[in-house]
Amino acid sequence: MVRRLISILLVAWALGFLWFAVALPRPAPVSETDAIVVPTGSGGRIPRGLEVLQAGAAQQMLVTGVDPAVQPDEFQAEFEVPDRLMDCCITLGFNALDTRGNARETAQWMAEREYNSLRLVTADWHMRRAAAELSDQLPAAIAIERDAVRSEVSLWTLFLEYHKWLAVWTLQALK
Repeated sequence: MVRRLISILLVAWALGFLWFAVALPRPAPVSETDAIVVPTGSGGRIPRGLEVLQAGAAQQMLVTGVDPAVQPDEFQAEFEVPDRLMDCCITLGFNALDTRGNARETAQWMAEREYNSLRLVTADWHMRRAAAELSDQLPAAIAIERDAVRSEVSLWTLFLEYHKWLAVWTLQALK
């Protein structure tokens, strides 16, 4: 009986990992939301967020998890952000150190602005966990549009991220 249960769990784990690695989230078409939220990390996230913001699909963009050593003018120069856009529409969040912190920082930022919808822009391999953490912190009424940035990810990164996502999913299921 125990061997059978362990076998079933092992098969479920392996099939889950296969699904996680093969069926990565995809980019979303541009649609209107109140805000764009971009956790710092792998390449392509901030350029995608800026692209959607410049297309007029959101009022503001939060870049969460920015290193405290980064100055706004450095960010602006690095990503070639026009002055008008930097001044009106981009907030750099310096309080988050990890994905859970990104979610907390985002929830506070969204509440301060009384926004009801957001576009989450992050790497395809990171999207499931980032969205789960965000859903846990935000009121249920806030709509989250998932916009995954395609990436070249290693098997090791997928392996680690799968287990982080499983931990978040399990903790949320136990609530």
